[in-house]
Amino acid sequence: MNFEALLAEWDGEHAVVRFDPESGAWMFVCLHSTARGPAGGGTRMRVYPTPADGLADAMRLSGAMTRKMAAAGMPRGGGKAVLAVPELPTGEPRKRLLRRYGELVASLGGSYRTAGDMNISPEDLDVVAERCPWVYGTSTRGGNSGRGTARGALHAICATVEHLFGSPDLDGRSVLVQGAGSVGQVLARELAESGARVLVSDIDEARASATGCETVAPERVIETEVDVYSPCAVGGTLNAGSIPRLACRAIAGCANNQLAEPEDAERLAERGILYAPDYVVNAGGIVQLIGLEDEGWDEAQLDERLAGIGDTLRTLFAEADSDGITPDEAAERLVRRRLAETQPV
Repeated sequence: MNFEALLAEWDGEHAVVRFDPESGAWMFVCLHSTARGPAGGGTRMRVYPTPADGLADAMRLSGAMTRKMAAAGMPRGGGKAVLAVPELPTGEPRKRLLRRYGELVASLGGSYRTAGDMNISPEDLDVVAERCPWVYGTSTRGGNSGRGTARGALHAICATVEHLFGSPDLDGRSVLVQGAGSVGQVLARELAESGARVLVSDIDEARASATGCETVAPERVIETEVDVYSPCAVGGTLNAGSIPRLACRAIAGCANNQLAEPEDAERLAERGILYAPDYVVNAGGIVQLIGLEDEGWDEAQLDERLAGIGDTLRTLFAEADSDGITPDEAAERLVRRRLAETQPV
């Protein structure tokens, strides 16, 4: 699909497209919604098959950020940026690209506020911040949001286990964490400390082994029998092909856009697999960054709001059961209510 078709079909507010001749990168900044405040969302650097794939990713992720912000009750809209590079740059060329990207974000006047995502570290954000004041999660402010994402996901998994088994206690429960990156590593450790039997899978076997947990080969993840499957890598892994092969009781993970298409929520329900909507589960990162950097929370206040992720899920599960809908639809209802609250009468 080309840029024109993607832009014509998108339901967002504003998309910025810029080609960077020096690096060969395409910069995409997508503001999906500013109804609840300035659009917030991370920056992803990745090699894509085509530039249009990068734009499509930014559009899809920006919509997920709108839902995430609204479901978490944060005073922000949703946005996302993608740097679609021919290869991942290093050294000075990387810094020059990040500075030019910072200038682009700064030109939007604060309507988009960025943070880290795939292949973007707090040190990278330090470079972006040289040219842009609207950057979360630098090495000196907020830090890596992975800890907030993982801690919020821990609360989400406890709420999911509670709905399934009647108790949030993880002692003896099995959880498979797919992806041992900055979020998955922390989540695996905290799950183990909470008494869960933790299995970890990653395309980098050494990274999976470094968690100290039992490892699972990537090709065996879907069919491994566990209580909870926790996708924490790329999205789209839950689809018409994989769902019939799942051997878990529930899914609660941090990857964005886990469902390949909306119908996958119904497919999971038909299999009797409880699905915790990803943008509710993984909201801890934005809660951490906005809370600590903008709202002035201390760690105790942050912990309280992260625990609220589990409470939100409990409410959504109860509504889904009561109304005979999927948890995904219950979450979409919550988002629509909160977005409607911000609209003028």
